[in-house]
Amino acid sequence: MKFKNRLRLLFVSVAAFGTLTMGFVVPATSGAASQTLTMAEAPGASPNWIFPYMSCTYFSVNNINQFENLMYRPLYWFGLGNSAAVVDTPQPGAEAPNGLSLAAAPVMSNGNKTVTINMGNYKFASGQPVNGQSVQFFLNLYKADPTGYCGYNAGYGIPDQVSSVTSTEKTVTINFKSSVNPNWILYNYLSEITPFADTWDVTSKGASTCATGAYGAKSTNTACMAVVNYLNKQSGKTSSYTGKLWQSGVDGPYHLTSFDNLGNATLVPNTTYAGPQASQVAQVKEVAFTSTTSEQNALRAGTIDLGYVDPTQLTSPAPGPGKVGANWSAIASKYNLVTGSSWGMSYAAYNLNSKSPEAKYLKQLYIREALQDGVDQAGIIAKIDKGYALVNNSPLPANPPAALGVSPANTHPYSLTTAAALLTSHGWTKVGGKLKCTSPGTGATNCGAGIKKNDRLTISFLYGSGTTSLTDMVQTILSAWSSLGIKTNQVAAPFNSVVSDCAAGKKTWSVCDWGAGWIYAPDFYPSGEWGFVPGASFNIGAYNDPKMTALVKDTTFGTANLTAYAAYFQSQLPVMFQPNGEGTGEVIKTLKSTIGFTPNPLQNFNPEYYHY
Repeated sequence: MKFKNRLRLLFVSVAAFGTLTMGFVVPATSGAASQTLTMAEAPGASPNWIFPYMSCTYFSVNNINQFENLMYRPLYWFGLGNSAAVVDTPQPGAEAPNGLSLAAAPVMSNGNKTVTINMGNYKFASGQPVNGQSVQFFLNLYKADPTGYCGYNAGYGIPDQVSSVTSTEKTVTINFKSSVNPNWILYNYLSEITPFADTWDVTSKGASTCATGAYGAKSTNTACMAVVNYLNKQSGKTSSYTGKLWQSGVDGPYHLTSFDNLGNATLVPNTTYAGPQASQVAQVKEVAFTSTTSEQNALRAGTIDLGYVDPTQLTSPAPGPGKVGANWSAIASKYNLVTGSSWGMSYAAYNLNSKSPEAKYLKQLYIREALQDGVDQAGIIAKIDKGYALVNNSPLPANPPAALGVSPANTHPYSLTTAAALLTSHGWTKVGGKLKCTSPGTGATNCGAGIKKNDRLTISFLYGSGTTSLTDMVQTILSAWSSLGIKTNQVAAPFNSVVSDCAAGKKTWSVCDWGAGWIYAPDFYPSGEWGFVPGASFNIGAYNDPKMTALVKDTTFGTANLTAYAAYFQSQLPVMFQPNGEGTGEVIKTLKSTIGFTPNPLQNFNPEYYHY
């Protein structure tokens, strides 16, 4: 859905698809095999954007990790084994095959005010080298239209801290206005750069000068705005996806040959791909579904190779984190069950925008605490997720490395007694099953600012439809809240629609739950400037806390680890934590892989490593 830490929207059902590139990979022999690899898309979460520069409406796993990245490689590739670290950065001038990253590791200098990037030896389908100008094209466009990209956080990193950019055929040099944290810049900003081919430097009137203009110049910004407006318009037309414009910019392992308005996609090998592994299948098909039921029918029929089963179908629980129990008996003879954790956090967003009529309730910390106390994470994991999830109470990924920081202890275990006491002690009375404010005011024992006498505590809950386990979880939570006397209004809609409504900050929802939360990619360092400071691109709930902002700056402009930030985050509950799903994926038994089938914590989909 990003760090300065931008992360992508995380959807539980697809967590098991993207297999990590583990260990040495033997390049494929000449020519791909004749088989077709078929992957099931998550219900209602089909690709609907092809331009690798997008607003938060389209900043999702289904668009980036499992669609665009097959065609357009990011400057730096993250994710190897169970690590979220950068991998395969070739040295300048290295002979093919290149690594998964398009450039060598960045070189910091000038007191961490300058970074130099040395490019590898990739080419676009147009024949143009993926060079320094390709990177500057992205940066020029970003400078001209920062708010058009979901990775933008006002005042942080690229482009706001950049004073100048210069490029040559083989290098890019970025100068910053002040010293920056090297890891933060690599993991959360350089990671988001996708080099663009010159064939994209066009408008409806013809060729432009966005790619070649001086960084930050008025003329460059004007040219780039015309380009981004044109490309956005074209990306909104799914009928254009297989055309010359988009396919000329391919530097990844696949070309798109077929795409429909439902999101069904067919990709074939890019014969000029310069990466470490050529495709070993003749084509890849991504198949759209509207519900887990329809996808599971396809599993029964054996018509998809990589899919998912809703955990409610499993009768045997997971024996432990990262381990699988017995598979769904209806498909166990055809498929192997796989699971794995994601590099992210799972949550539902709160709408604190003053235009929302229910924001006056959610702005009260004690109410957010009561709502969190009403979320039975352990019970949901046991009864609905069948053990394929972890209790989540921190903005940090599960089991973070020590250098990153320490996650806080859970201070809000499930307790309706505690929740009820919080509400009662702040002036709420349950009358006839309805919770009403009987002590308005702003004192310690009053309901809080903006809440009037006899106001009924009401929460409008928007969530993603089509997934049984998500629906069951939401109903469990709402049932608990209702038992406290809280009025709950619920609306279910397809994943893409929920993301669009929430990202737009519409005032029709108080809680927005698209399915799991946020995955830290392509901003991989889990600091909080992506969503919890003023001006953050995904601060969809309009959260604003000066202390939170200060702690975020300590971990981005400064060198502090994330321990203090995570602890304060939990104490303030700017979101509703929910179980972090591990995913329950299915792999057809005839499929093989040169890298194994351990799910990718960043949810990357790398079909070039699969074969039969």
